[in-house]
Amino acid sequence: MREVVVTGGGTGIGYAIASAFVSLGDHVTITGRREHVLKEAADRLGCAAVPFNAASPVAVQEAVASLPERVDVLVNNAGGNTNLDRQEPGDDDLMAVAEAWWANFNANLMSAVLVTTALLPRIGRGGRVVSIGSIAARGTGSGSYGAAKAALESWTADLAAQLGAKGATANVVAPGLVVDTEFFRGRLTEEGIRARVANTRNGRPGTPADVADTVVFVASRGARHLTGQVLHVNGGAYLGR
Repeated sequence: MREVVVTGGGTGIGYAIASAFVSLGDHVTITGRREHVLKEAADRLGCAAVPFNAASPVAVQEAVASLPERVDVLVNNAGGNTNLDRQEPGDDDLMAVAEAWWANFNANLMSAVLVTTALLPRIGRGGRVVSIGSIAARGTGSGSYGAAKAALESWTADLAAQLGAKGATANVVAPGLVVDTEFFRGRLTEEGIRARVANTRNGRPGTPADVADTVVFVASRGARHLTGQVLHVNGGAYLGR
């Protein structure tokens, strides 16, 4: 039985990923900032829950003792576009601009860096680290959010080299539009969905299950020679060629 840790596993894509691993018979631990949401999700899934803020060095350090002593699969899913939670800063308010950028880098890059670094000694031969990126990293915009996801890709390349000596891998799974999540905070209109779907080759939005199934493959034995890569799950909205 594999030990799987999924950050941000209480809702949306993270929940779907955790559910997919549970269905395979793996022992899953989900993490997240909202304790009540996390515990309700864990009860439904039949898995363990460890609430903490993955972007806080102090919180991660305190939570390590509650996480599995062996980690076979780590999925860095915690994150999201923090700009959707704040007002757009004016160009003359440099402190607000800096705070907005720090927030997205902390949520989307540092959360993965901190949790992975803390658990690195527990990831053994054949281990898997899968980080959830975004189509926004490939020139589709989104400002500090896209920049943070691009940085996640660069960091993953270094991590793959670090893990390679013990046969472990590190990859990024980068979704495009995914419906049925909290990502857009209820602000995505039908027109916005249609515009994004129009950019795909298969004419539909993505679902959490689309991303979860890809993560399960990347974590499988069949993907043992796949490392340092970005796997795009967006229906062809971005062509990785």
